[in-house]
Amino acid sequence: MKLLRKHLWRLSDIPRDLDPIIRIDTRREVDPHQLGLLQPDVDSIWDTIIKLYKTGVHPAVTVCIRHQGKVLMSRSIGHVSGNGPNDDCDGEKIIATPDTPMCLFSTSKGITALLMHMLQEDGLINVSDPVAFYAPEFARKGKENITIHQILAHRGGIPGLPKDIALEVLWDEDQTWELLCDAEPIVTDGSKLAYHAITGGFVMERVVRKVTGADINAYITKKIREPMGMKYFSYGIEPQHANDMAVNYATGPRPGLLMAAFIRRALGTDVASLEDVSNDPRFQEAIIPSGNLVATAEETSRFFQMMLNGGKWGRKRICSQSTVARATQEFGSRSIDRTLFLPMRYSAGLMLGDKPFGIWGPNSRHAYGHLGLVNKFAWADPQRDLSACLLTSGIPLIAHHIPSLVKLLRRIGSTIPAREGNPEPFALPTASN
Repeated sequence: MKLLRKHLWRLSDIPRDLDPIIRIDTRREVDPHQLGLLQPDVDSIWDTIIKLYKTGVHPAVTVCIRHQGKVLMSRSIGHVSGNGPNDDCDGEKIIATPDTPMCLFSTSKGITALLMHMLQEDGLINVSDPVAFYAPEFARKGKENITIHQILAHRGGIPGLPKDIALEVLWDEDQTWELLCDAEPIVTDGSKLAYHAITGGFVMERVVRKVTGADINAYITKKIREPMGMKYFSYGIEPQHANDMAVNYATGPRPGLLMAAFIRRALGTDVASLEDVSNDPRFQEAIIPSGNLVATAEETSRFFQMMLNGGKWGRKRICSQSTVARATQEFGSRSIDRTLFLPMRYSAGLMLGDKPFGIWGPNSRHAYGHLGLVNKFAWADPQRDLSACLLTSGIPLIAHHIPSLVKLLRRIGSTIPAREGNPEPFALPTASN
């Protein structure tokens, strides 16, 4: 039965005693009483995370939740490596910690988006300008009027790479850029919402290179990583830290034909290949701004807390309040995403919450963040004074763990209820400014 669970359903082994594989960062976590909460409140959230782990689809889970700017929870459960569906049961298993870095996949997009708005704050771009203003070669095939803003908001008309392109092309930024320049858009006026799973990040990276003379990792290091004291938080991972990363595992039942077609449409590949690609050193060393930022749950929560603070971290001003406002302002209205086939609200780069229930839980209309491969969540909720990140090492898309994920979002939302009324918005600059 154990082998059937492990290999047929592609699940990790769940130890009878979980205590040896749980790590709690007691240095960071504060007494919940300081935040107007009770210990049973924290325990209820953690119990829901444990139930998610027990589904077997995530060999490792790490979480960091901040409330009122303080760390309410910084924990991990499971293994960095050695407990995947195809791993030897008797092989070495390395236990995860709250400081284990993971690939954020599409959660990277939300971070890349703020960087682009910070470029505007620095006077290097205007996100309302056409991409071709900074990279003229992008104008081919009628794309001369597609703006940076449209790309950020998934309305740029180039949601996917051409069919039958080998994923190894992603390691070659110049080749990928040429493919995008030669791509014929599905629309050029921004009227169609279609999730840009991979393409948008390469466009943003090229704009950064054009206006700064360096790659986007140099920019994020200067603007975010160093001033906020982060160890990882870069696109790809530095070679000296490569062994720190959690291994990604394709888990859960194999998708049926319709679901497999949907996955290939959205991601350009199948789940099994995605496991191989994401564990490939070439992927881990590449710069893919839409899909391979590496960070810990605490670092990612720290980033969204900075946004919640209106661009401040401690005594440091990371970006202006108006930059945060610009990045989180809704663009368009709730629409059916032509790639995801879901009703979505977007800003120029971030996924927005909704009422009565949205991607960030119940009554989360003012929340913003980004998910990655359906299983990694990072967001800020001004009404709850909350910034949170859940990172997982499994890559199940549609499996039996989905109810546990929904329950977790509901649990966080009910434990830290939204304040009545709308949060005070950050002011956008007027034309006179």
